Amino acid sequence: MAKSTGKVTIKKYANRRLYDTESSTYITLDRLAQMVREGREFEVVDAKSGEDITRQVLTQIIVDEEARGATMLPLNFLKQLIGLYGNSMQNFVPQYLEAAMDAFQRNRSAVKDAFGGNMLADIAKRNMAMFEGATQAFTGKPTPNAKPSGSPDPNDLDELKAELAALQAKVDKLGR
Repeated sequence: MAKSTGKVTIKKYANRRLYDTESSTYITLDRLAQMVREGREFEVVDAKSGEDITRQVLTQIIVDEEARGATMLPLNFLKQLIGLYGNSMQNFVPQYLEAAMDAFQRNRSAVKDAFGGNMLADIAKRNMAMFEGATQAFTGKPTPNAKPSGSPDPNDLDELKAELAALQAKVDKLGR
């Protein structure tokens, strides 16, 4: 069944179960968190009253994440946020926080773009090339995928030898 791209309605029943009307299945808060990460639009409504309770359910997801040890909200931030409830600034806080998160997302994307999407792939290729060079240095035989190159940097080889020795020690320790 293909997923639609529209807003999904999730019904919350008195027994605290969440029902996804799109897939006609019961889901968990973890699945809702995954939907948020995927950028899926949804609303959570009380099955009996029809009241929109999306904010409360999203807050519960944050509480659960924090309780699991995935702490992201600093203690001082939480205290300041609680202090703003009932304050004359309360009406301005949601717009400010939303603008701050939008700016954070834009900056996060800019950093990702600056380093390129293949940064990890480039690091993996460089590490593989160094590993192939070390293999050749230790065995005297070129590896099947090795490309001929100029003489390797002696400092790189020394570092690789040390890393390989440390790895060998770990493997030996695990084998005991």
